[in-house]
Amino acid sequence: MASDIIREPIEDFGLSKKGKSNALFSKIGIIGCGLVGQNLARVASYYGLEVIFIEVSQEKIDEAFAGITRMMDHRISHWGLTESEKRANLSRIQGTTDYNLLKGCDFVIEAIRPVDRGIKIKERKEIFRRIEAVVDRNCIIATNSTTVIITELASDMEYKDRCISLHFFVSSPEARIVEVVKGLYTSEESYQKVCKFVKLINRTIVPVEESAGLISIRLFVVALNEACEVLMEGVSSMEDIDLTMRVGFGMRMGPFEVADKIGLDKVVRWMENIYSEFGDVRYKPSPLIKKLVRAKHYGLSVGQGFYSYDEEGNRICNKPKPC
Repeated sequence: MASDIIREPIEDFGLSKKGKSNALFSKIGIIGCGLVGQNLARVASYYGLEVIFIEVSQEKIDEAFAGITRMMDHRISHWGLTESEKRANLSRIQGTTDYNLLKGCDFVIEAIRPVDRGIKIKERKEIFRRIEAVVDRNCIIATNSTTVIITELASDMEYKDRCISLHFFVSSPEARIVEVVKGLYTSEESYQKVCKFVKLINRTIVPVEESAGLISIRLFVVALNEACEVLMEGVSSMEDIDLTMRVGFGMRMGPFEVADKIGLDKVVRWMENIYSEFGDVRYKPSPLIKKLVRAKHYGLSVGQGFYSYDEEGNRICNKPKPC
């Protein structure tokens, strides 16, 4: 009988998915596309997500694409990506100055470069409000800042429960961990969604209670300060201090190398924020670091920090032994 015939929708068997609802995290937004934003965009696009990033000018957008392309070319040279995959990944990334294009995003991450804009908590709050004005109610809004407390950032939002903090590591783009922080207002649903996103991009979740500096930065800045003390006391050379930490403790880079890669101006801001929060002298920037920052020796990005670098970013070594 005709009533016994089982009918199945043909759409389930079609190649086109037009008109069907998107999966969670099919589209994400990034505010600010410096080194952190570029790495976020590269990783997200690799795992099939559409990425919209916001920058302040077309010049900055072009710089961001150039940086993302260099990252992908580096992976190609190390057999981690193919040319066709690179083209497909780049096609999923769009840069713009228009916040309205964030509409439809499931997740928006603020990753502003403070060095470019002298950004403070007030400006970050304004960015959060601009995001909230265009995204849907269920869109999660996050910051990648490690020293700004997410509860304070979310305090003026209409929907505070969707705000969260997470930290992607800039010193090692291939680091397979992400620190995830729930704020006072963050809902369990929002937290679990972000955990799903971290797993989606093949990273391990490190749950962290709300604290300026999280785990990574609090430990790193103390180690860097002590390395500076050892250097200034004449106990050993900069190269040998880094060598000791690399070989003796199995680290990929020593403290001075990591600081140069992150940017000494950024490190000083981290230290000042954490010192302001805890008042502990361990976090106060070493005079040596502040001296370099005053001279605008910010590290790898400008070719001069603790070490000197050529135009390709390779360290210049004036010593007879290898650097």
